[in-house]
Amino acid sequence: MSDAETAQPEQHPSHRPIFSFSRRSGRLTEGQLNSWNTLGPKYLVDVERAELDFSVSPSFRVDPAELFGRDAPLVVEVGSGTGEAVVAAAAEHPEWNFLAVEVFVAGLARTLRRIEDAGLSNVRLVEANAVEVLEHMLPAGSIEELWIFFPDPWHKAKHTKRRLVREGFGAVAANALRPGGRMRLATDWEDYAFQMREVLDAAPEFTSEHPGEWAPRFDGRTLTVFERKAAKAGRRIHDLSYVTSE
Repeated sequence: MSDAETAQPEQHPSHRPIFSFSRRSGRLTEGQLNSWNTLGPKYLVDVERAELDFSVSPSFRVDPAELFGRDAPLVVEVGSGTGEAVVAAAAEHPEWNFLAVEVFVAGLARTLRRIEDAGLSNVRLVEANAVEVLEHMLPAGSIEELWIFFPDPWHKAKHTKRRLVREGFGAVAANALRPGGRMRLATDWEDYAFQMREVLDAAPEFTSEHPGEWAPRFDGRTLTVFERKAAKAGRRIHDLSYVTSE
């Protein structure tokens, strides 16, 4: 799970958006700072901001083919944390392009080092609010698969409104996915799993690949340290998989 979850901004009475994450970067270690400074220019998307630190200007667009230097299916992982899953997947599938969306700076720095150590050229990172990446930065219909693995559950009742997968998210995600594209989700919080299923079952843009059931564990999801801890704590992992209309 990412330590800095991203989600849809809500409108506050002051008209400033409220995001479902807080920046918890802390101080970077010397090694992380070195990775950020030396590898950032190679792998990080230089985002044109709006008002807030993690925002994406509504006019900012990225051409995936130009960004990666080739045309290839694009996989976007929201909340990539320290990059365990996305780097392993990119190494397994060099024929795909991968974009990791995260706001946890130390996690991004560790991901940069993972990418470089693995010698990968098919991964890029973006430090930004995920919904704005999907709405503004990427062209409509440009994503082959959207991965949302272990998003912040915001388990306190007063905070659940900050969850990423809630009413309205289906339309945003579907617009970014190609027709017939797939969204894969996983969570270790049961109530969030049911919320995800309820929200996406009600989204007309999506069809569940396992109606009324949980999806089998996605083989392409690396077993991360976080998932092992969740399983050890006795929390069941729930998987979901949805496809957009052709």
